[in-house]
Amino acid sequence: MDNSVDLNKILELEKTSRLLEPDAQQRKTVRDSVVNYTEGFINDIETIPAYTEGRKASEVFLNSPITEEALALPEIISMLKTGMDEPALNPASGGHLGYIPGGGIYYSALGDYWADITNRYAGIFFAGPGAVRMENMLIKWTSELAGYPSNSVGNLTSGGSIANLSAIVTARDHKQITSEKIKKAVIYLSSEVHHCIFKAIRIAGLAECVTRHLPLDEGYRIKSAELERLIIEDKEKGLIPFLVVASAGTTDTGSVDPLTAIGEIAKQHGLWYHVDAAYGGYFLLTDYGKKTLKGIELSDSFAIDPHKGLFLPYGLGMVVVKNKEALYNSHYYRANYMQDTLDADEEVSPADLSPELTKHFRGLRLWLPLKLLGLKPFRACLEEKLLLTRYFYDEIKKLGFEIGPYPDLSVATYRYISKKHDANIFNKRLMGEIQKDGRVFISSTMLEDRFMLRLAVLSFRTHLSTVDTLLRLLKEKVTELENGDTLL
Repeated sequence: MDNSVDLNKILELEKTSRLLEPDAQQRKTVRDSVVNYTEGFINDIETIPAYTEGRKASEVFLNSPITEEALALPEIISMLKTGMDEPALNPASGGHLGYIPGGGIYYSALGDYWADITNRYAGIFFAGPGAVRMENMLIKWTSELAGYPSNSVGNLTSGGSIANLSAIVTARDHKQITSEKIKKAVIYLSSEVHHCIFKAIRIAGLAECVTRHLPLDEGYRIKSAELERLIIEDKEKGLIPFLVVASAGTTDTGSVDPLTAIGEIAKQHGLWYHVDAAYGGYFLLTDYGKKTLKGIELSDSFAIDPHKGLFLPYGLGMVVVKNKEALYNSHYYRANYMQDTLDADEEVSPADLSPELTKHFRGLRLWLPLKLLGLKPFRACLEEKLLLTRYFYDEIKKLGFEIGPYPDLSVATYRYISKKHDANIFNKRLMGEIQKDGRVFISSTMLEDRFMLRLAVLSFRTHLSTVDTLLRLLKEKVTELENGDTLL
């Protein structure tokens, strides 16, 4: 049997495979086209709708399967424009007031470009010491912002969902909630906590734990006295209270739980205390945020999303844990082929603190804009969003709307009580009319049995003119709907 290798075949394959390495002119041609398109997108962002009805345009991707042959660049750009950028929600718009957006500041895109071209590996210090040190420095800066000790550790994740999952797994293991204890273990949280917490509990194998939904006050915040009462009762029943989760900015109303009171109760009764600050955490950069989030320093772990409060593109969250050994013990693994990396222990490696081994160099998208701009514009932008939300809250009340709780951060809830129509049906139709207009996008939620409209102000492109546009639209659409005979 001839096992010799055909060198001519290798050279033939090399010729085709080298298409993956375009030359300088080829790179310039594609790069210029992409940059020209994205520059046009940014330059026109003020006039591009925040929302366009219809999803059918996205079928262009279904009708263009991946094949052996290349597609011309102009056709590719056209597909992306009509099938991806034009239909539905535009998260890059300052008119995106419905959900907490991923901001997409420009310098972050350049950081991603740099990270992708150089392809630095940020999982293990041995392989990428600069990338790992940069990311650990960013985690240290954030942890100290929250009042954590300097020896705290963490990990840059894809977002709050994985950050919260890592923290809950760490809490489970540190509190030794093994399989025989699960049905007696107790988790305390709010019904207003982000749904990713419930997913994390299930994924972490804790679905059979006793889960206590804590009573809430009129601002949809946890009643800390009820937490302590339930913990005491559960201990008397022979159960094992081990985890309490608080929110620093809930999804529905933006409420901040009483973080200090919860932290003191958790410490007294030996519970792991986790704070989901994915949305609200970076308001710590403001004086108001420091006061409102007072008590986060008492937690054992917290999740926070730079792609929310620091206006970065989607794809960057963070988990921070005080107890390095606890996070390490839940996530590390040693493989024989990695033995060469063991001596490089000057810095903790993200791969030892995370489910991920293969890891994108996420840190550069945060580090570059922070270094190019400094903290001042980020702080100003956060303060602006807080004030815009309070302004809207005051103005919408003047228009005769029923308002929800006073905003703790940058989310406000409201609805109009129609003189002629059912309130829930009326506000659902009102939301639809605002979305149909397209200049701004708003969303809704249910508070008890009330259909409430939501304002979420956290796009770095949202300014006073945007909020005034929404106020004018709401006034106009209410008048139109009230003067109509039917909502159908």
